[in-house]
This record gives sequence, C-alpha cells and structure tokens, in this order.
Amino acid sequence: MDKLKTFRIVGFSEGISFLLLLGIAMPLKYFFEYPMAVSIVGAIHGGLFVLYCMMVVYLKFSYNWSIKKAAMGILASVLPFGPFVFDAKLIQNS
Repeated sequence: MDKLKTFRIVGFSEGISFLLLLGIAMPLKYFFEYPMAVSIVGAIHGGLFVLYCMMVVYLKFSYNWSIKKAAMGILASVLPFGPFVFDAKLIQNS
C-alpha cells in the first residue's frame, strides 16, 4: 500500500477518534457519569495520535516535506477537524 494512502487512512481514523472523544465520550463522562467511554475512546485516540505524528515525521523524510508542511501536519493533529483539513490540502497540492 502506498505510504500516502496509509497516512490518509490513519489521519481519517485519528480525526474521527478525536471527534468521538470530544463529542461523545467526554459528554458521557461529565454529564452522565460514565467515565469508561473516555477510557476506551481516549486510549484508541492516543494510539492513533502517536501513529499519526510518527507518520508525519516519516513522510517528512520520505517525501522531503518542508519543516512548515510537517509542522502543519503535527498542528492538525491537535485541532478538531485538523486532519481532514490537512488531508484536503495535501491532496490539493499533489
């Protein structure tokens, strides 16, 4: 499988897991006293977050991305909808 395609899948998964964490798991914890949701979704999101960041660094060197492009990829990982926007920019500039 192509490295960029794998990165897009990981980015999509990381973005969805972040939105699930913020939009479903955290309200379940704080409004309905169900902290297990954050434990499960948080762990999944944490793993995907680390994988996404590692892939940004890997692709920076594999595709000779600029520091700015790699930094934008890392920044995208901490913003809701960030991975989706970064993916759109990545595809647009390809």
